[in-house]
Amino acid sequence: MIAQPPFKTSPTNPGIGEIHTEPERIADMPYAPAIRVKSPGDLLFISGATASPLYHKHPHIDEEHDHPCNIAQQTRQAMETIKSILDHQGLAWTDVVRVVRYMTDMRDFNGVLATMGEYMGDWNPASTAICVNQLSSPGARIEIEMIAVYPDNIR
Repeated sequence: MIAQPPFKTSPTNPGIGEIHTEPERIADMPYAPAIRVKSPGDLLFISGATASPLYHKHPHIDEEHDHPCNIAQQTRQAMETIKSILDHQGLAWTDVVRVVRYMTDMRDFNGVLATMGEYMGDWNPASTAICVNQLSSPGARIEIEMIAVYPDNIR
């Protein structure tokens, strides 16, 4: 058996490709059912980010975790944290192969997707959304973690 080629290849990392078994239905999917990572590449595992500052005290101090109520604002703050990590490592959104979203209310899902789309454009990594009872700090409604692959030119 021969593997089918990726539907779309990352413009920043040709070793990463979106796998779609029904490409004619891609408009119905806000994520890729699978991502192929060709050749061994270094992986970057990004810890869950919330609307809280990346660096904050532990145990938590409430003043450092004053989250906006709006899900778009919380998502934007989490994505900015992740962007700072990707930038620090010389990576782009199109190097991301996996996203996990933890939400305290699944009704926020479409708002989270819309806001993440502002950052990721039409790149759709493999993805999972999970509803949880509570996140690490009071008032947090979204936590996002990602896995990215370094292209060959960044080692």
